[in-house]
Amino acid sequence: MVTQGGSISNPYLYETLNMMIGQAIVVQTEKNIQQGKLISVLPDNIIVEISRTPLFIRMKEIVWVTLATRKK
Repeated sequence: MVTQGGSISNPYLYETLNMMIGQAIVVQTEKNIQQGKLISVLPDNIIVEISRTPLFIRMKEIVWVTLATRKK
């Protein structure tokens, strides 16, 4: 999310997500949980690919995010 001054409101989340690009993640939003591959991180949203479909999630709606674990 970008403020009027052009800065990122949550730089720690932004930088952490940038390190996760290309990996499978789990994202808890205010409404539900989404799991997929993190494709892109923008100042105001992220793009997660779920079943070859891009899903845009607003940064301000993210409650938590983690790497997806693989079951063996």
